[in-house]
Amino acid sequence: MHAMDTGIASKPNKFSIPLWLQVLLCVLIGTAIGVLLGKTSPLGPDPGRTKWLDTAGGTGMLVIQVLRALAVPLVFFAIIDGIVHISIPKRSIPKLLAVCALNTSIAMLIGLTLMNTLQPGKAWQGKIQSLISATNAKAPDAKKSDDPASPGATLEILPNITYIVPSSLIRPFVYNNLLSVVLIAVFLGSALRAIRQKAIDGAELLERAVHACYHLLLQMLEWTIKAIPLAVLLIVSKVVGNTGPSVFTLLGGFLGIVVAGLLIHALIYYPLAAWVFGRRNPATYFGKSADAVISGLSTNSSLATVPITLRCLEKLGVSHGNARLSACIATNLNNDGITLYEAMAAIFLTQALGMPLGLTGQITVVLASCFAAAGIAGIPEAGLIVLPLVLGAAGLTPETVAIALPLLLPVDWIIARLRSGVNVLSDILVAIQLDGPEKKTPKA
Repeated sequence: MHAMDTGIASKPNKFSIPLWLQVLLCVLIGTAIGVLLGKTSPLGPDPGRTKWLDTAGGTGMLVIQVLRALAVPLVFFAIIDGIVHISIPKRSIPKLLAVCALNTSIAMLIGLTLMNTLQPGKAWQGKIQSLISATNAKAPDAKKSDDPASPGATLEILPNITYIVPSSLIRPFVYNNLLSVVLIAVFLGSALRAIRQKAIDGAELLERAVHACYHLLLQMLEWTIKAIPLAVLLIVSKVVGNTGPSVFTLLGGFLGIVVAGLLIHALIYYPLAAWVFGRRNPATYFGKSADAVISGLSTNSSLATVPITLRCLEKLGVSHGNARLSACIATNLNNDGITLYEAMAAIFLTQALGMPLGLTGQITVVLASCFAAAGIAGIPEAGLIVLPLVLGAAGLTPETVAIALPLLLPVDWIIARLRSGVNVLSDILVAIQLDGPEKKTPKA
């Protein structure tokens, strides 16, 4: 059996600047450009500069678009390749569900404790109209994708299950329906493994073709990833240039409390769990996860970061099987960032509207957050798009949701990237929890 790789094909030169540092530098440069050339520039307004920033941001998004296009087929071939070559014990499935439930429960405990103790939403009471005037934004479409077969944003179980089970092998790839792609890949991988064990003619050739396609996509992603820092610079300059800093004074309380919840979960609980379950100290856990986390922050997509996540898991000594099980197959269950945000945002807004939730209402919000997070792909703005579901579960009317949701948009681009970063750390942590302590390679 040929050797299996899980990461990007080539390794960086030891003198090269790490990807996370490149991205960080580009964020700083992009912010400076946005402030200098944006609508609040000290040089005064200039439609030409604004148009240039819009063009720059659109150009940067092309890189993210390519990443998203390549990530779904990568997941598809990675799962098939993994099922054929790597044995995943049946006991890993209940263990996976248990660790995901544990991590999500801790996230919910942190979020609810902050919201009920500090009650930051009360500071917004009576200020809704002024916030609407300041933000001047529109709510996002409640559809998750452009797929006409999509049930849209719904918490009903049957429509979601019906959509996940594909009516065509092609449709899930056209509309990036990740759950359906995972289902097809598991089905095909299991079938290929079965016919290989039966020594069916052509099975080995098909197995090699799948392996080659997987590494072909990795090579394409390696080239694309090199352009991420430039894309980040262009996108950040547009966002900062168009938004300006003034709106953050109105939304600072909301931003601060959500960021606090995400950081407590990611910077305290995650390294503690990585140490308890996998004996990886915080320096190792964060140091060897840095490229994936920074990529998640910059691309705003845990799905687009999958190849880098796999490479980081390899550095952490996680087995190929558990790495792919967490980062490829179970990534939709590892959405702690989205789950935490959805619940905190819903409770925050109910406090701001003078209708705080009791225990039963908060439990309902938590369940709705978990269900919504599990049903969406790792695409940019996915958490914001399904937020109306959770707000509806909190008892807000559609009219109230339509007014409240746009208030979050000016700072959601920051929170969305933190959500993605937390989701990436969650994928890495779950793989470590499944794998246990790092196995030391004996010296020859």
